[in-house]
Amino acid sequence: MPQYWYNVKTHQVEEDAQSDWTQLIGPYQTREEAEHALEKVRQRNESWEAGDED
Repeated sequence: MPQYWYNVKTHQVEEDAQSDWTQLIGPYQTREEAEHALEKVRQRNESWEAGDED
């Protein structure tokens, strides 16, 4: 089963981590999940920041 990675430098989804690990977010089970990687990162950051304010 392939894994999908989001490349933060090229803004492309890669199958089976083709680039340097420092440029990748993942792995994800589907291409669609990887396409939304930055959205998930933003949501987690907002959640952590909201927790810091408490």
